[in-house]
Amino acid sequence: MFEIDIQTRTLYAELIELMQIVDVSRNISNLKGSFSIKTVKGDEYVYFRAYNPSGNLDEIYLGRRNAETEQLVRDYAEGKHEVIEMEEKLVRLSRQILAGVKMPADKTMTRVIRSLADSGVFKNGGVLVGTHAFQATALMLGVNWTPATTRTTDVDLAVDRRVAVAIPTIDTDIPATLDSLKMGFFPVPRLNHKEPSTNYAIRNSQLRLDMLTPKTEDSDTPVFIKRFNCAAEPLSYLSYLIESPVRSVLLDTTPILVNIPQPVRYALHKLIVSQVRDVAGDSKRPKDLYQAYQILSLIQENRPFDIKPAWQNLIERGPKWKKYAEAGLSAMVKQCGTFSI
Repeated sequence: MFEIDIQTRTLYAELIELMQIVDVSRNISNLKGSFSIKTVKGDEYVYFRAYNPSGNLDEIYLGRRNAETEQLVRDYAEGKHEVIEMEEKLVRLSRQILAGVKMPADKTMTRVIRSLADSGVFKNGGVLVGTHAFQATALMLGVNWTPATTRTTDVDLAVDRRVAVAIPTIDTDIPATLDSLKMGFFPVPRLNHKEPSTNYAIRNSQLRLDMLTPKTEDSDTPVFIKRFNCAAEPLSYLSYLIESPVRSVLLDTTPILVNIPQPVRYALHKLIVSQVRDVAGDSKRPKDLYQAYQILSLIQENRPFDIKPAWQNLIERGPKWKKYAEAGLSAMVKQCGTFSI
């Protein structure tokens, strides 16, 4: 890894702050669409027409044509100029940061993740995990990882089956969103064909989307998540990773605001993952440990007070949690170098 210059880090801080402001202050001017007037029996009615993230045309009834709806149309036009100016500023910032980190975005991957973001996946509590979260963590920590630790063809999306009180009850149709991309995504059948798919892939491509959820019982049966209209694979130890996620940005021509795990939790969770992989995942263990070491080394240098509370939270969750975390820590030290918590 190498450290990103202070100017690029400052631009990143400005970018993520602006994106969060935009995210919480969205209004009708942020919608891409147009107004239409319909005349029924001599009366005029106002509609707003726009394509939703699933690719279908929505027509929203706003009311009779009167002073209020006319004002809404004017407000939309006036606000649109501000929206365009902000979008242009975000694009400029993203390009400047990309030039500073000198790591091009994977256009295919970001296209998929952008579509998920536009459909409300992250507003609805979805969390990017896996290597894409590791990539996004780099900017937060002011570094750029070596390419060997950031190569992936998977998009791993974790969702909790429970809905947090703070999250509005919205529905996001993930299968329809993938279908709207026209990239050829299809649900990958499971060994037990009676179980719903938790993975989506493209024929003749390594790109895939894996849906994951914390395991709350002994069963490995996929869990249907109603608000996403898809099933997710239950995984042990995932609950720790996705609790209290943070906002981050995936860089592209137009940046994407996403949820990722807290960096310290990502690293400590990797210690456990390295120990519970099956035989087929043996080859990924060194990568797990190296990612954990990179993140923990940076946090120990810059925010050492974050590590112990996160470690205690982890090992106090049960004997197995403690066993695998300590075994992972020992393996990390053996592979990567001295480190103590």
